[in-house]
Amino acid sequence: MAKSRIPEKVQRALWARAAGRCQFRGCNCELIGDLLSGKEDKMFGFVAHIVADSPEGARGHPTRSALLARDITNLMLLCAKCHRLIDNEAPDDHPEELLVLMKEEHERRVRLASGIQPDRASHVIRFGANIGKNEALVAREDIFASMLPERSPASFETIDLEMLGLSLDDTDEQYWQVQQTNLQRLFADKIRGRIERQQITHASVFALAPQPLLIELGRQLCDILPAEIHQRHREPATWKWQNDTPSVEFKTETPGEIRPTVALILALSASISQDRVTSVLGDETSIWSLTAKSPHNDIMRSPADLSRFRSDLRRLFDMIKTAHGEGASIHVFPALPVSAAVEVGRVWMPKADLQLHVFDQNRKLGGFVSALHIS
Repeated sequence: MAKSRIPEKVQRALWARAAGRCQFRGCNCELIGDLLSGKEDKMFGFVAHIVADSPEGARGHPTRSALLARDITNLMLLCAKCHRLIDNEAPDDHPEELLVLMKEEHERRVRLASGIQPDRASHVIRFGANIGKNEALVAREDIFASMLPERSPASFETIDLEMLGLSLDDTDEQYWQVQQTNLQRLFADKIRGRIERQQITHASVFALAPQPLLIELGRQLCDILPAEIHQRHREPATWKWQNDTPSVEFKTETPGEIRPTVALILALSASISQDRVTSVLGDETSIWSLTAKSPHNDIMRSPADLSRFRSDLRRLFDMIKTAHGEGASIHVFPALPVSAAVEVGRVWMPKADLQLHVFDQNRKLGGFVSALHIS
């Protein structure tokens, strides 16, 4: 059946459901310009049949072809390239079930995106810094997909705090000071003023960086700006919260004796033994800890767990200050998921909490080394 015989109202409805974009998975190219111009060039939008409108066509059927010829559930909006692919070049690789799934996924995504209210818009902050010799950066397409349906990007542009390609590495004496200062300047230039002017009222944060820098990022964000800190999951590889495991069992441990030096172990991604701390700070150390019953590197799966981590850490900061007094400093030894590391900095209150000395695990240097000072 020719495309002209598909009722005009059905074609218009399909264009609307597809948001004027190719519905083939992974394509998503915009076809609105061709709809307006009416030019049938290589980017023209085709109303294509999933089950062909004749039994001899791709995925055709002796009886269903005629029944489904004008049914919108059997129609896809495709660009010329994808139309040729499913009908002429590789029809056997594109069975009906696969194309129906592609159509449903695309139309569901359009409904979610268009249904979000304007007050749910969020500015995206993307932070990347070298992790060892590897450069860390978060792909924009991964970011936007992970925000729906709770939030939508306030802009198609992300606010980037990128510190990649630094000639120093984390074994150099100046590395941490340079990175900390650079992050502070970037944040002041790109974000702080916009928060003060209320141009940014909510942030969605996506970060990949060494843990001390994640804590510093959290300190810059502080707890005044409403924000959602996203977590990169390994299985499946996504930034979207999974909510697919039982709640994390957090455990707080206090020292048996109050000693001059204060240490805080934050271990959710991996275990940190106390002897690794005393090998750095000495035996006259009071060791506090906030850990998980079964630590592993994909532990933070839900925002509810992250919220409980924040609450437990807030109480622990207060307990340490009560036990050690105003003049103490906390030496922090982290092994945390990205989101939890950022939240350490957001939970910490500059006018109320003890200053922090943040350490970083460095295999080349044989263990934990002093990284950042937060006061």
